[in-house]
Amino acid sequence: MEPVEQLEQPFEPTPIYDNLDIDLLVKVLANTALSPFFVFFIPVFYWFQGAKVSDPVIVLSAVYYVFISLFWFVKWTSKLYRNQGSLFFAPRDLDWSEQIVVLTGGSSGIGELLANTLAVKNVTVVVLDIKPIETENYNIVYYKCDVSKWDEVQAVSKKVIEEVGEPTILINNAGVVQGKLIVDLTEADVNQTFGVNVLSNFWILKAFLPSLLKAKTGHIVTMASALGLTGVAQMSDYCASKAALVNLHESLRYELDNRYNCPKIRTTLVCPGHVQTRMFNTVTLPTWPLFKFLAPSLQPITVVKQIITALDDQHSQTLLLPFYVNFVPYVQLLPSYLRDLAQKISGADYAMRNFVKVSGRRPDEGSLLPEVEDEQGL
Repeated sequence: MEPVEQLEQPFEPTPIYDNLDIDLLVKVLANTALSPFFVFFIPVFYWFQGAKVSDPVIVLSAVYYVFISLFWFVKWTSKLYRNQGSLFFAPRDLDWSEQIVVLTGGSSGIGELLANTLAVKNVTVVVLDIKPIETENYNIVYYKCDVSKWDEVQAVSKKVIEEVGEPTILINNAGVVQGKLIVDLTEADVNQTFGVNVLSNFWILKAFLPSLLKAKTGHIVTMASALGLTGVAQMSDYCASKAALVNLHESLRYELDNRYNCPKIRTTLVCPGHVQTRMFNTVTLPTWPLFKFLAPSLQPITVVKQIITALDDQHSQTLLLPFYVNFVPYVQLLPSYLRDLAQKISGADYAMRNFVKVSGRRPDEGSLLPEVEDEQGL
């Protein structure tokens, strides 16, 4: 197959507006108008200004305070219930220096940044990938492994346990995207998508989960996607593979709780929207300002920070990034005409029109010309 000679200009964020989006607005509101601590002082302020307790301004602000407090209380107790937490005592701080992290797909994109960030925290990171990771951190150990193949994962897992130690954190990050219409997908495309995106998760769990079960503690991070919660054109195999991960995460949680009796092993599901990594560098997104405000693209560091915070919290949770992803599961409940309108506004069905696969290319797909890679910043 001939090398790809031309690529569409990838989406470039505008630095001035990178942080001016709905996520920033939600963050500000969460610490002001939606914060019980902040809202508590509103009726108090009016009372000190001479308003009577029975005045509408105090009554309404007090009712709003109760409503906001109940919302956060329910959210908090739900987290405590899921994680067998205490109303009065927080979990002990995570000792990062004692952690051994097994990370798949750690040689590029989010995985590479996550590996190096964890290494800075004095964590031993084991990277499993078909390509070596470029790093200067001494505590990152690389093992060549095609994580889509059970025999390779099984062989490497024995080496990791023998040479590095029993892992305490598993991060299934490896992923690939084809960006083809259903009829255009080849057998090799589908096998690669499900091998890397789905089967690798099973093989990593099969190989390393026994170490966590023996310790009855640990953390498992599953890298899914917002597209695992819905479907879009020209991404059928990718959407299906990520949907499989969402359900794998749910099943794993209940197996740990009810069959293995290991509720202290935490599970975190990550469902990000568009992330500005090499894998999605040639995706075409709407450029109108309101779209960028409501559905901003994520920088890899944003996802990495959220994952590390989740590990540090030691709570099982689902990370939906950015804010609009929280509503994706509910879009399918809308009447069909509103559902189609939302799909049209998002531009999701046409985002892959000019897509060129630049990451995870197989030998039969050829390679990109070096000058093209340089031109596109790949």
